[in-house]
Amino acid sequence: MLFSDLTINDKEPIYVQIKKYLEEMIAKGLLPHNSKLPSTRELSLILKVSRNSIISAYEELKSEGIIYSVSGKGTFVNSENTIIESHWKLDYKNFENDYMKISNDMDIMKNEVRWKAGQISFKSISPDGELFDMEELKKSFLNRFNLEGHKLLNYGYAQGYKPLIDYLHGYMNKKGVNTYGKDILMVNGFTEGLNLIISTLTNKGDYILCENPTHNTSIKIMKSHGLNIIPVDMNENGLDFDDLKKKLKQYKDKIRFSYITPSYHNPTGIVMSPENRYKFYNLMKKNNIPIIEDGFNEELLYSSSHIFPICSLDNNSNGVIYIGSFSKILFPGLRIGWILCDKDLITRLESVKRSTNIHVSFLDQGILYDYLQNGAFEKYIKKTRKFYGDKFNFAKECVKKYIKTEHIIGDGGLHLFLELKNIDTRNLLEKCYKKDVIFMPGDLFYIDNKGKNTLRLGLSRLSDMDIEKGIKIIGETIDELNINA
Repeated sequence: MLFSDLTINDKEPIYVQIKKYLEEMIAKGLLPHNSKLPSTRELSLILKVSRNSIISAYEELKSEGIIYSVSGKGTFVNSENTIIESHWKLDYKNFENDYMKISNDMDIMKNEVRWKAGQISFKSISPDGELFDMEELKKSFLNRFNLEGHKLLNYGYAQGYKPLIDYLHGYMNKKGVNTYGKDILMVNGFTEGLNLIISTLTNKGDYILCENPTHNTSIKIMKSHGLNIIPVDMNENGLDFDDLKKKLKQYKDKIRFSYITPSYHNPTGIVMSPENRYKFYNLMKKNNIPIIEDGFNEELLYSSSHIFPICSLDNNSNGVIYIGSFSKILFPGLRIGWILCDKDLITRLESVKRSTNIHVSFLDQGILYDYLQNGAFEKYIKKTRKFYGDKFNFAKECVKKYIKTEHIIGDGGLHLFLELKNIDTRNLLEKCYKKDVIFMPGDLFYIDNKGKNTLRLGLSRLSDMDIEKGIKIIGETIDELNINA
């Protein structure tokens, strides 16, 4: 407690002792800048001294600019110009482990070009918040509170909010997944889900098979945990099965897991056909390689009828670990996802979850459950499929009109992936940045430094006018580079 160590003596005036004490506390940084001091009346009671002594000490400190008073609010510390000496200066770079180094080096938010006001940015593939009906969310918030009140404010269960878990069991059943013998763990979005799986089921030096290119965050997670990533080539039609079979033969029993995004693959936007899902599943089954399936944006499929996830082929088996998320469907601020897999594995992952961040916000889970079960979600999905379907088709026509490409890749969703001829997209980005247009260079998504001639165009948060304008600028810049080549 402040002032508890102040002992008043008879050798000098009381106000001087109080003044010196406060100066020392401020100089040490124990009384931070703009922190509020006790009132003179309060402090006199604490120290059991005359209030006049406190007033005198405060007045002298005010005259020296060390403290200041605000009428009706109190007295505050002014240490802005006070030099607090410290000779302890550590270089925390010397403390970094490999996890931090890799995470920092691969942090695209920190290391890639940033958006600035007035730019046309094709970087985001998150849904447009303007599409979301906030009134429906408000209704769900109030309804859940009326039903459960303070319960939602307490600590929850590590596995998750049971009504939401039960809903998701039914939700996955509708996707053709038999959840018998399986269970669900709620996580803070896809990123925590994958990190939880990788950090608990692999060891440094293990091998993991995945598409090349693939989700850059997934690459970062795998590399930060010291995994050896085996890249499997993709072409404009999707996964190259000849290369997959080659890699399976080459690495044989070394492969610990496979990781795949079958729907609206990030960054290519390719949707794996039912035949290829069946083919991939059976190859992994034959080689006894568990599958981590990223259920990215399955709900936005609008170019064909619904395609069931790979884990729907795993009925009565436990070879697929499925990660789902609502962040890229509803809005990115909703950090709620789930892991669906073998029931025994869920109980073990639950223990790890409890030791890291206890649980996903029960308040958020409760509100989401109410929103999902009242029918608002179905209405929203129907609206967004039409909206993004039109936007995707418009953008694709703009690319055909303005950009000379080798391939335009993608079956829909919130982005397009372009392969250019003899164009370094890092150089292209630098030129476009000067014209206030930015995008994601494709090499970010490759494991083996390929993709120097590729780029991803995120469409979700741009108007049709900006999409056309931005794509036209990219096309003109490509033409300029070709002329100067």
